[in-house]
Amino acid sequence: MKILLATYNKHKLHELQSLIGNADIELVSLDDLGFNDEIIEDGNSFIENALIKAETIFNKYKIPTLADDSGICIDALGGKPGIHSARFAGENTDPQSKNEIIIDLLKGNPNRKAHYTCALAYVSKNEKFIIEKYCHGTIIEKEIGLNGFGYDPIFYLALFGKTLGEISLKEKNEISHRGQAFIEFKRHIENKNSID
Repeated sequence: MKILLATYNKHKLHELQSLIGNADIELVSLDDLGFNDEIIEDGNSFIENALIKAETIFNKYKIPTLADDSGICIDALGGKPGIHSARFAGENTDPQSKNEIIIDLLKGNPNRKAHYTCALAYVSKNEKFIIEKYCHGTIIEKEIGLNGFGYDPIFYLALFGKTLGEISLKEKNEISHRGQAFIEFKRHIENKNSID
């Protein structure tokens, strides 16, 4: 089964491909189709933005489309950056600078609680399917780890005693917001195919 993944993010594509295993699912990216148009994500939630992306791409190519919108929500910042995580501190700000800004904003604040959110939206000719999953942790005061991407090096997981930037991709896929969401989606597609 061919599914179009509505992303240009190569890290995200790699993570999701690693979750497929031997499932009968082939992921195709926007780069594979030469899609360069900007999709305006003007929703007010992760779910709304994921649906905007999935519906826009499906309506153009008529290929079953999977889109996600994800980000980090920090309690002490009132849930920010939230849906603006990718553009936090400017469109072209590098991840390390974003992490440093977050660390500065939380300096001296004892409340370090945060969670990642991932909303997955799947749109095909016959259905719309939405999943939202979370990964809870705390923000630490310096970057640790070279794995993952984005805010992973400052997102500490008590379960592992490490940041998301330190654990392996296999470990991350088992507990991350995106890993949980995609595993549930994969289960949904496999069950649906076994019934059809």
